[in-house]
Amino acid sequence: MLTAYIQAAMCKATYEILPDKEGYFGKIEGLQGVWANADTLEGCRDELKEVLEEWILVGLKMEHTIPVIEGIDLNVKEVA
Repeated sequence: MLTAYIQAAMCKATYEILPDKEGYFGKIEGLQGVWANADTLEGCRDELKEVLEEWILVGLKMEHTIPVIEGIDLNVKEVA
């Protein structure tokens, strides 16, 4: 489930070329604070994926609500 969530989130990523050949910037809309920049597009993708993984782990540990993506819900639900 975690792998599917990460793949679905990465499909929503957008990238832009920074001015003056400063590299690339990437972000995932709807996931506040999930962004990255690197010299190459591939490097930016790799860094963005790493940031996303850390963002998910910290969010779950701190019991933040993780947005549902493509029907994949990582939020912990209480069982009555």
